Amino acid sequence: MPHMHMNKNINKLIQTARADRPADLLLRNARLINVFSGAIQQTHIAVADGYIAGFGEYEALSEVNLDGSYLSPGFIDAHVHIESSMVSPAQFARAVLPRGTTAVVADPHEIANVMGAQGLKYMLDSAEGQPFEFYFSLSSCVPATRMETSGAVLTAEQLKPFMSHPRMVALAEMMNYPGVIYEDPEVLAKISAMRSYAKPIDGHAPGLTGAQLNAYAAAGISSDHECISAEEAREKLAAGMRIMIRQGTGARNLKDLLPVINPQTARRIMWCTDDRHPHELLAEGHMDAILREAIGNGLDPILAIQMATLNPAEYFHLGDLGAIAPGTRADMVVFDDLQDLVVQQVYVHGQLTAEKGRLSPDVYFQTCEAPSTSMNVDADALDFRAPAEKGRLRVIELIPDQIITREQLVFPVVRNGLAVTDVSSDLLKLVVVERHHGSGRAGVGFIRGFGLKKGALASTVAHDSHNIIAVGVDDSDLQMAVRELTSQQGGMVVVAEAAVKARLPLPIAGLMSDQPVEKVHSGMDNLLAAARGLGTTMADPFMTLGFMALPVIPELKLSDYGLVDVNKFTVVSLFTSE
Repeated sequence: MPHMHMNKNINKLIQTARADRPADLLLRNARLINVFSGAIQQTHIAVADGYIAGFGEYEALSEVNLDGSYLSPGFIDAHVHIESSMVSPAQFARAVLPRGTTAVVADPHEIANVMGAQGLKYMLDSAEGQPFEFYFSLSSCVPATRMETSGAVLTAEQLKPFMSHPRMVALAEMMNYPGVIYEDPEVLAKISAMRSYAKPIDGHAPGLTGAQLNAYAAAGISSDHECISAEEAREKLAAGMRIMIRQGTGARNLKDLLPVINPQTARRIMWCTDDRHPHELLAEGHMDAILREAIGNGLDPILAIQMATLNPAEYFHLGDLGAIAPGTRADMVVFDDLQDLVVQQVYVHGQLTAEKGRLSPDVYFQTCEAPSTSMNVDADALDFRAPAEKGRLRVIELIPDQIITREQLVFPVVRNGLAVTDVSSDLLKLVVVERHHGSGRAGVGFIRGFGLKKGALASTVAHDSHNIIAVGVDDSDLQMAVRELTSQQGGMVVVAEAAVKARLPLPIAGLMSDQPVEKVHSGMDNLLAAARGLGTTMADPFMTLGFMALPVIPELKLSDYGLVDVNKFTVVSLFTSE
């Protein structure tokens, strides 16, 4: 598959490799990590026109002595949602490049659910002309379910124009595994269309086993990043699937899956972050943090680095990435200690781009005009009242540090014929307001576990359709929070006592900021401090809030259509006589 870069001047590269013309750069005395042979070579590396020309003694226009430092290919994240960093692609690259990540395969699933093809186009446009390699997997599940209202629907026909794009290297995580197993024609059309371009199909099948896993793999699904046990990963490997080991902000599967990695399996395993929030990117790092943790837990450093470089490059057919060898792109990472991998320098296309965690001053990231966010909401027309009925109230019960919930049945607190919140028993109101099409639809429910004593929290980051979700003590605060989000074109807000306590605007689709990660992180800190001021003891109430609208994670969730019983896969009423 053709790779898109500055056109490689093959003649110049061959002449330099032959030593008949000087290299642009010679990196002397490197300990080269050769991901093909698994060996560490003491050598010099010649670079011409941003590509590796050869190993050994060469004349060069400039030389850098690495004094025995290690030299690795640039790291590749095999599956990431850039939107979870809450910044634009360019700002994301600025944050991870100094950490040694030089390429990602991103699934623009979140912005696709809000903006459809326009969102995909924005991500592709944002990738152009950057000192960083953005590749994408084509979002396969927009919308995620029919029990919520997304901003867009992407059918196989609507996806086809994107499939031939050289930056679209896979069909993204096929979450609708029942659709695959039971032969949903639309799902199979997406898979076969992408396979006709000889591009892989990424999977998403937590806990799938036995005959159902066989059916899923037989359909051509070639990877999975949802394994939580070694046993599950081994079964999927044996079925021919590649495994992406996920170490993100919410889901951390590295330690449980380390026993699966051995010299036979390692070449079919990759690392990915899936979702990493600004806080973790700044505090821990990106792929470098995963490598440090894996090596610290006893994994052979060469295998760990192969899994971060060559393996994803081969799986996604990224021809000249993922290795340092004649003809590959000179994306390289310099560090001093294999056992404690701290990135010292990063070269992109043969240019020193970052040093000691900071971008070089002359590195320029293009900014791309973002499409304006649709916020079709009339906050004043919303009605969050819940008329009391006979029987008990279905309440969403949070489970600490999990995105699964339980259903609780309680006798409602009734005032003037309405079911109301009760701070003394932590019974709060949860609302989801459709924001894409101006339908005025709002789902109303009750939830336990947030611990607010007053006020409301609201966000437009609400998986997977990203409507407005808000939790609060009384309807007027909820309404104010929705109004504020509408006027600031999306983001997050904390309100109490008829005043805004903190806000974080996310003007790109209501998901991302055009500001640097550091600024978004400090904005997030302000939000969390304000939320704690309302009484919550949760570490990150906004992260939890964002998953309360996801009707594919048991047991009880809320969409703009109302309460969803995920186990029965149907919308249910607030009250039950059970």
